[in-house]
Formats: sequence, C-alpha cells, structure tokens
Amino acid sequence: MRVRVITDGSTPTGVVPVPDVPGSRLPRLRRRRRIVVRGVVQGVGFRPHVLRLAEALGLEGTCRNDATCVVIEVEGDADHVDAFARRLESEAPPLARILSVEAVDLDLDDDDDTPLETTGFTITASTTGPGARTMVPPDTAVCADCLAEMRDPEDRRYRHPFITCTNCGPRFTITRDLPYDRPATTMAAFPLCGACAAEYADPHDRRHHAQPIACHDCGPTLRVLSSRGAEIASGSEESVRATVAALRDGAIVAVKGIGGYHLVCDATSGTAATVLRARKHRPDQPFAVMVRDLATAADLVHVDGAETLLTSSERPIVLLRRRAGAPVAECVAPGLDDLGVLLPYAPLHHLLFADLPDGSSGAPESLVMTSGNLSGEPLCFDDAEAVARLGGIADLFLTHDREIAVPCEDSVVAWHEGEVLPIRRSRGYAPLPVVLGHDTDLVLGATSGVVLAAGAEVKNTFALARDGMAFVSAHLGDLGSLESRTAYGRATAQLLRFHRSTPEVVVADLHPGYASRAWARDLSRELGVPLHGVQHHHAHLASLAAEHGRLDDPVLGVVYDGTGYGCDRSVWGGELLLLGDRGLSATRLGHLGVVRLPGADAGVRNPVRTAALAVLAAGEDWVGTPLDPALTDTEKRALPALLASGTSIVPTSSVGRLFDVVAALLGVRARVSYEAQAAVELEVAARRWHERPDPLPTHVPLSLPVVVSATTGLPSLDPDPLVRGLVAAVRDEVPTGLLAWSFHVALAAATTGLAAEEATARGVRTIGLSGGVFVNRLLVTLVRDALTGRGFEVLTHRLVPANDGGLSLGQVAIGARLLASRHGRS
Repeated sequence: MRVRVITDGSTPTGVVPVPDVPGSRLPRLRRRRRIVVRGVVQGVGFRPHVLRLAEALGLEGTCRNDATCVVIEVEGDADHVDAFARRLESEAPPLARILSVEAVDLDLDDDDDTPLETTGFTITASTTGPGARTMVPPDTAVCADCLAEMRDPEDRRYRHPFITCTNCGPRFTITRDLPYDRPATTMAAFPLCGACAAEYADPHDRRHHAQPIACHDCGPTLRVLSSRGAEIASGSEESVRATVAALRDGAIVAVKGIGGYHLVCDATSGTAATVLRARKHRPDQPFAVMVRDLATAADLVHVDGAETLLTSSERPIVLLRRRAGAPVAECVAPGLDDLGVLLPYAPLHHLLFADLPDGSSGAPESLVMTSGNLSGEPLCFDDAEAVARLGGIADLFLTHDREIAVPCEDSVVAWHEGEVLPIRRSRGYAPLPVVLGHDTDLVLGATSGVVLAAGAEVKNTFALARDGMAFVSAHLGDLGSLESRTAYGRATAQLLRFHRSTPEVVVADLHPGYASRAWARDLSRELGVPLHGVQHHHAHLASLAAEHGRLDDPVLGVVYDGTGYGCDRSVWGGELLLLGDRGLSATRLGHLGVVRLPGADAGVRNPVRTAALAVLAAGEDWVGTPLDPALTDTEKRALPALLASGTSIVPTSSVGRLFDVVAALLGVRARVSYEAQAAVELEVAARRWHERPDPLPTHVPLSLPVVVSATTGLPSLDPDPLVRGLVAAVRDEVPTGLLAWSFHVALAAATTGLAAEEATARGVRTIGLSGGVFVNRLLVTLVRDALTGRGFEVLTHRLVPANDGGLSLGQVAIGARLLASRHGRS
C-alpha cells in the first residue's frame, strides 16, 4: 500500500483557527482534506465505514464512488481530520484491500475566523467515466455475525442458505459487469422485499449496499433434483433434509456452491469415495475434505498453527499432515501423508453440517468436497450443463436458482513450517491484483497500456495488466479438451469486459503447440496488436520477481519444472537463469544434464520408461531393480532399440522427469494417473524416512557432478552418476525411504553449489526458486536453508503458485515492461 500526501504549502496552509470554546486558552484549528482511496473499496462497505467514522469524529463532508476509487472530502477539527485519516485505513472493513491513498489538504474559505456552516457528512451519488475500472472483490466466507443470525430461531434469516452482509459472501462469482451494483449481478433476478430494501438503504446498517442481500421472502431458493434432473424436493428445509439423508446413506451429491458444483460424499466411507473415483475417472489423485469445524479438522490433521489460515475469510483448502488413525477413508488421499482440509465457507455448507430443527443429526462431520467435473474437464457451474455432464456421477443434485456468472474453483495452499505456499490461487484470492514494481504514479491510477497474458497449457490462469497492477484470473485448469478451451475463451472475454479494456500487447508461451498460444495468436490478429512470446522458464522467474517487487533487480533463478519449450527449441525443465534488463531478459547460465523422455506425453504417463532409458544411458541395466517387473516385454524389447537409434526420444533438461526416473527406479511409482504423482509420492517416501525416530544413516552419498554440456557449453548437473549410484544401492537392498531422502539431499546440494557459484561470479546476492518442482516442500526447504546459510537472499512464492498456475503473472509483467519501454517510460 502506498500513501502520497500533498499540501499546498507549510502550515497553516489549509488550516484556519476555529473560535475558542469556553474555558480554553488557544483556538482550535480547522482543516479540510480530500482523500482518494484506490483498491478493493467498492462493494465492501467502505463508504458506510467512512460515514460512521466521520460522524464519530464530528466531521463534515462527502464521500462518493467513481469509476476507479472512493473520493472523500472531509472538514473539521484538524486533530480529528488527522485521526480520521489514520483510522480510515486501520479500521477499514474486513473485505477492503487498500492499494493506495492520496491525500491533499485544501484551502479553507474563512471569514474572520468564523467556522464554516455545519452540513454534516453525506454519501453522494457515484460517478463514472472512461478509463480504468474499479476492482471486483473476491468471494469470501460467511462472517460470524451472519452465522449468529442464521443460527438464531428469533432472527428473520434463521437457517437462510444465502445469508450475507457487506462483510462477507459472494462477490466475484455473481458479477456480470461493472460497476459492482445489484443490477449488474446475478442477484438482479431477486427484487428486494421491504425489510431487505430498508437495510440496503440504511448507511448505518451492516447490509447497506450489500449487493447479494436477500432473505427467505425475496432470495434464491434450494431444490433437490434426481440424477436426470427431476425435482425431488424444494425449499430450504426439505432440500437440506433430503441431502443430509442421502449423504448419510452413502450417496454422491452434486452441490451447487458459490463458484460452481462440488461432488460430495461421506469422507469416512471408503465405499462412497471409491464409487466417486470410478465415476469421476480419478483413480488416485487426492480428494479435499470439508470438515464441520476446527475441532473436527484437528481430529483429522495436525493443524500446527494453521488455525488462522483455516478460518480466514479466504477459506482455502489447506494441505496438512494427516493424523495416524484419522477417521477418514484411506482412499480419500491414497498413499499420502497430507490431507487437504477446508472449513465451510458458504451458509449452505453450515446448514448441511448443522443438526436439523427436529434435533436429528446433520451430514457426516467430514465430507469429500471435490470439483464438479470429470477429470480433464472444466468446472460445472450452469444447472442444465451440470445435470448433463454430472448425471452419470451424482446420485442427486442440491441446487439453487442464483446463477453463477463467473465459475471459480477452491484455492489450495500448503502449510509448511509456519508459512503459506500457494498451490492453486482461485476463490478468495482472485481477482485481487498484484502490484507491479514501485511506480507510484501507476499505482495511483495513471493511465497506462493494457497487456493480456494467455498463461500456460496446464493449471492455466491468464492475466491482465493495467495501471501498474496485474489481475491474475482464477484457476482454469488444463486446456486439453474442447470444453476447457471453450471455458477459457468465455473467462478471458469476461475479464476484458470487466476492465473495459483492449490489450495493446498479447503475451503467450513460446510453445507452438499450446492451445493458449493459438488463442493468443488469433486474438492478436483480430485486434491488430503484437503477439509477444515469452520463454516458459523466463516467465516462471519473472512471476516470482514480480510478486516480490524485484523485477528491477538482478535475480538468479533456479527454475525446476516438468517440461517447457526452450529458446533453442529443445525441452527445458532444470534451468539456472539470470533475470536482467528490468525483467525483460533471462540469460541461461546452467541446467540439468540430459534426461531422455520416450514418446513425449506417453513417457510422462509412464515414468518406468524414462527410468529404463536413464539406466541404459548410464551404462547399467534394469535387472535386479524394480524396473524389471514393472516393464512389459514389449517395452523391454523396444527401449534399447529406441536409445540406440535416438528415434521417438525427446532429450530434456527436466528436473521433473528426473524425479520420475528416481521414483520408478526405487519402485515408488512406475505409471501415473495424474500430473506429478511420481514426484509427490517420492517426496512422501523421503519425508517419512527423514522423520523416523531413528533416521540413521542420515543419507547415502549420491552425486550430481557439474560438467560442461557438450550441447550448450554451459555448466550442467550430470544425472548419470546419480542413476548408477541408485542402481547399486537398490541392488544392495538399501531401504527405499533412505534412497528417496538421499536423492533430495543430493539434488539440493548440487543445486545449491551451482547456483551459489554462478551468483557469486556475477555479484548477485538474490536467488529465486520457481517452477512446479518447488511445490515440493522438502526440496524447497533444503535448498533455501543451504543458500541462506551461504549469505544469499532467497525468494520463494507467496502470492501465486510456483507451478504453471503462476506463469501468467510473469508473462504479463514482462509484457507490461515491454509496453512501457515502447511508450518511452523508464
């Protein structure tokens, strides 16, 4: 947040004496000040906050919204005006996000020290204009005040499934257009009753201008449908009762939430979770679990200080260590030590868990709560589409008649050593902006060019930059299906409509086969604007630098991920890059040596094949290793021939593929059903060993020596000695967990050594860790601690994910810098 205070001169400019009050010796001073506040300050109760604060301090003036900000003029006792300015921010409403405050002291028209006529303080009509747009608030969890009313039998909103106020509830997902007023939301279909209208109009009421305001008499209603769409129950109580009964009977229910549908079942029922996996085509990937309350969460996981995060208004899914014997089915997160847990955030969730009015129990205390889609498809949010696409998965639907304008998945974060590591940035965080750099004029709203970034192919987000800020979309997911690409086109159109913006530059990944690049190319041609390609790992590093405000600084980046299209048209994935030229350049300083990927995508799905090639290339064979029984006879015949000929083999520098090699060679995972499964399970094996009560020996010495690449002439980490060491250790029956831990230690040591050497040689003291591999909490801790111990500043992701979900921020930041340079801005 930035503050700029402008005065017309030294005191007493803008200040006049106020007549003495009886008994005082000195006249009080009177001041008038104009304050402009930018950020998420509309639709969050900011103007009523201003009114109440001014009244409490006895100040006069006005407050209004315009297209980009809140404009305040306040006048009164000088000390009270100063107190107002301080408390304006410190006591701001919970959903407000202040990015900048500009305050200007104005001259007062005095007449022989006579005070101005008292007019009180009023909220005046909003104004609109061309240019930049206001910001859409994110969706937030129902607040404690609303929950208390919902649970009070004497309150008129008792057990109302859509209770909300200015401090909570849906915002982003109900917004069709801006400015954020009820007619531009999906609540426009529900005219206010007299009681709600009175609350809405009263600036002293908690629901003043709360656009989603409603009650039993004028709000949305619930229905329960069969798997074919036939109505089974209607009305709040009957619908909740029918849903609770179905969940207790082991059914799978598609529940329409704030941003889309969830598929829900009893998390303690292995049968229900197994059926859901089969129907959803998701054999292994873990499910999230929604729990009734914090006490229930503590029964399932080690909360370890994450209470505030779990109960925050964002309500993300939080990855926490599962307790031994936790009352949740093993198949909910098979083979993993972590469990993704979240608390209820919509009023409807609370109603499902609560006891019914007749005293009977609500839903089971822990529920599988997973995205309402088939694997690889976008989230369902439209009612008719949900019945069509989810009818083969869900036994029934709990739905309602409030439309979802913008679908939005749940956010996912990991909690590690008291820190938040973003995995998926979506509900609760999107579409809050990330401020780019330190340009105060931009942050304060000066007009600048608009850039649109298309993002990655998997874990897709896209981003728009304007006025010194980057607006990163909610999580879209993978773009492999037609349905996903259609959803992507719809979401990008919504973003441009919200901002009333036409991009001057479109940015995309260099990969020629990405659907996101094809879309970006078509849009740039349609608009007649340039398309700028940004190398994948450059974008990763720029995203990290942008979120830390370090684009202007030299940063050496260690960027480790699965695969990315390199500047030399080969496949990269284990890179040392030096960020320079204010973020516009990234010089490759080193990389991982060759890991051979057989058959591209087929090789990614079958780590055993990549591992077999690695073993053969290192001069070993798979006899006596877990590869032998895992390989088919066909693979055993084909792979040596492929290595000899070099056909159908993609050489990569991918650390993600190296994880695949090690996981398969150790017998942890030969074939995967979801992205990074082998790496995730290898981290689990390593962590289990490391956390044993008797972890000796600490690790087996393994080596990734630095050599000069014959292809690039750059220093590279040679994987062949590592592979040979693992083959020998496996044949000697060294425990799998010990070898998994030893691999992490060896990779961290090699990475630290090479990064420190290259940084020192260039006088760089800041090293950043980005790319999907650094979602691995064990590796990021080992590398970060080692580099910090050598005196380096280490940057890790805190706002956007290290994986491809954060890529669009880096792309749009580079595009914004490129556009600024073309416009002659420094």
